[in-house]
Amino acid sequence: MQTQADHENVFYTPEFSNRSTISVRRLAWFLHKPMTKTVDVIIQVLPYMFDSSRVCKTCRDKSKCKYCVFSYPELPPEEQFKIFESL
Repeated sequence: MQTQADHENVFYTPEFSNRSTISVRRLAWFLHKPMTKTVDVIIQVLPYMFDSSRVCKTCRDKSKCKYCVFSYPELPPEEQFKIFESL
């Protein structure tokens, strides 16, 4: 599901460590997807790894909540990995 936030200009491009880059590349090969799409998948599964309510409490930009993966309702465990299938 693409949103307006997916199409906004990006003004900050994070630099990843060599280890992270190597790991994402291997995961991309496994998923048969480009690294950019693989990083997107990683971001989509973060709410299932971290307590969303705690992340939201520390948010410094409430204007983008409707686009943020942490504001989505929790999916049941059997639905969580369907995110990978949509690639």
